[in-house]
Amino acid sequence: MELEEKNPESKYGESRKFDPNFKGPIHNRSCTDILCCIIFIIALLGYFAVGILAWSQGDPKKVIYPTDSRGQFCGQAGTPLEKKPLLFYFNILKCASPLVLLEFQCPTTQLCVEKCPDRYLTLIKAKLGSKEDREYYSGYCKDGVNFTRLSPPEILRDGLCPAMLLPSKAFTRRCLPALGRMKGGVVVVGNETTFVDDDNNRVNATELLDASKKSNYALEARQVAMRIFEDYTQSWHWILLGLLIAMAVSLIFIVLLRFLAGIMVWIMIVLVILVIGYGIFHCYMEFDSLKGEPGADVTIRDLGLQTDFSIYLQIRQTWLAFMIILAIVEFIIILLLIFLRKRILIAIALIKEASRAVGHVMSALFYPLLTFALLGVVIAYWAITAVFLSTSNEQIYKVFNNSDCPFSLETCDPKTFNTSNASAQCPDAECLFAFYGGETIYHKYLILFQFYNVFLFFWCANFVTALGQVTLSGAFASYYWAFKKPDDIPAYPIFSSLGRALRYHTGSLAFGSLILSLVQVIRVILEYLDHKLKGAQNRFAKFLLSCLKCCFWCLEKCIKFLNRNAYIMIAIYGKSFCTSARDAFFLLMRNIVRVAVLDKVTDFLLFLGKLLIVGIVGIFSFFFFSGRIRAVEDAAPALNYYWVPILTVVFGAYLIAHGFFSVYAMCVDTLFLCFCEDLERNDGSSERPYFMSLELHEILSKTKKVEEVCNEQTWPDKPPEA
Repeated sequence: MELEEKNPESKYGESRKFDPNFKGPIHNRSCTDILCCIIFIIALLGYFAVGILAWSQGDPKKVIYPTDSRGQFCGQAGTPLEKKPLLFYFNILKCASPLVLLEFQCPTTQLCVEKCPDRYLTLIKAKLGSKEDREYYSGYCKDGVNFTRLSPPEILRDGLCPAMLLPSKAFTRRCLPALGRMKGGVVVVGNETTFVDDDNNRVNATELLDASKKSNYALEARQVAMRIFEDYTQSWHWILLGLLIAMAVSLIFIVLLRFLAGIMVWIMIVLVILVIGYGIFHCYMEFDSLKGEPGADVTIRDLGLQTDFSIYLQIRQTWLAFMIILAIVEFIIILLLIFLRKRILIAIALIKEASRAVGHVMSALFYPLLTFALLGVVIAYWAITAVFLSTSNEQIYKVFNNSDCPFSLETCDPKTFNTSNASAQCPDAECLFAFYGGETIYHKYLILFQFYNVFLFFWCANFVTALGQVTLSGAFASYYWAFKKPDDIPAYPIFSSLGRALRYHTGSLAFGSLILSLVQVIRVILEYLDHKLKGAQNRFAKFLLSCLKCCFWCLEKCIKFLNRNAYIMIAIYGKSFCTSARDAFFLLMRNIVRVAVLDKVTDFLLFLGKLLIVGIVGIFSFFFFSGRIRAVEDAAPALNYYWVPILTVVFGAYLIAHGFFSVYAMCVDTLFLCFCEDLERNDGSSERPYFMSLELHEILSKTKKVEEVCNEQTWPDKPPEA
């Protein structure tokens, strides 16, 4: 009868049998999933080969320096253009052509110059003007042009000099017209409203404005990236300080949780509600302060995409959206706390038990530092390889012309173009740098190398995470299965568990992380397809894609849950991944009632702890970087986007808090599985005593009461629970 109560459904396997020799993680074990281990090692060697190949072919300068019409880098040290860091366009109006969007390059001659023009001057005026004007104008012509001997028609015919110079300003290392507005909204450049272009057509400054915008359309993302990079260079030390503070706060919180688990959980719940409540109040005050301000009632949709993101904080709708989102989050948290109040009491008791385990394995608190370091190496290698791969293309030149030409947009060689048929048949055509590409075997398979880089990034990152989970679960399992605590606990449980994982189970960890990586890569591909199909009108395709994204998201969550429990069984029994995953799944299904009570409730409480740390660090970083703390107002760096360091600190604080709280989460999950096995192996008698503590057994009793399960377990020498 007792066996039937413990194992109501035989389809979930047989319950664990009593074994007097079982005392925790098995020491005599063998290597598991050897084939997957070999595949993983080969994949890593291939990853290193791709990195070496990318580093030999790539050139990161291509994303730093602008290139002229010949593909030469402006301002690159050690080159003839070292003192010419800025790019100058002969005719900015041609940048309004649709070719800019196709080729990411304006179909006009581009030169590297020392500084942008600061005056309005035409070619005719320069020829008829003073010697100073001629010398000034010749600085914006091609090299080797005899400006004094050639006539203006000859210069314009051969495209040797621009038809005019406009007052310009350097913007992302490019000379763009210094546009202004007079009263009435009239656009001017250097107090001029109209100009004559290369074809002797009169254009106004508004057209220049449109051309400048279109010329920079393909560069807007780069412009934002450069500004963000500048902000990081100005604030990196403050970001580092913020992350250190987040680490200190997380560590203090974990230590306090060790000694005051019950009190700290309730303090954490109250503080989370107060912090989110303050966020709602702050958003309302900002929303109210913008009432009546000019332009504050503009909607986000009307505003469109702006590279200066601070503009969004100057409209009321932004703060209203923030306020609504925070109010919804606050309402959901309060609602969950009300409905889960009884289960929260049980989860708090389980967290207390986990605190005792952490107290006996204090080195586990510092293991996340190793995980952070390994993940940092993986991310850095992926990012560097991606940059080198994306910049390993060759310079491609194409034919650009104004009139009809059969060779238009065909590939050309600038060294032989003047003697080619294209130059003879199309006198006004030029062979200009278009983009980076290539026709070699390496360039043809470059997209596969990029895909391989992404796939190995996911695989390695998941492997590092899996290694941490197996190591921590092995250490906490050693604590649980120690009959006399702390005497029977190994001297160095973390190091012992890490050694077992690397020596025997690298293949199993690679197997589990490979399955998860495949799903994640599929999700990335689906997101890419969704991005490409945003402009499509096929609603069925969009619906199907949304369904697939939802299904694979759920699949990823399920695999993460199964992997996590499989790693616990690997750490205890040393079996292969598939066998461990099956045993963990059956064990959980045989104890599904307790899983429903404890699993996600403890995760929810620990998530509130992460939320609290992120909220505290985020609020202080917001007031500091926005210059709202008068005591340190002068110390705050001048930034383009003050939200850049704020978001970085918030994201980093969450990762740090997640790393520290993952120790508790892994401890709870390990204790729970060991707890379920202990119930199946033993009955609490003197011959088969429980390894669990008295407090943990009481948690089981409370769990049953909550779920109205009547098959009570009895502690030896203790009357049954009422």
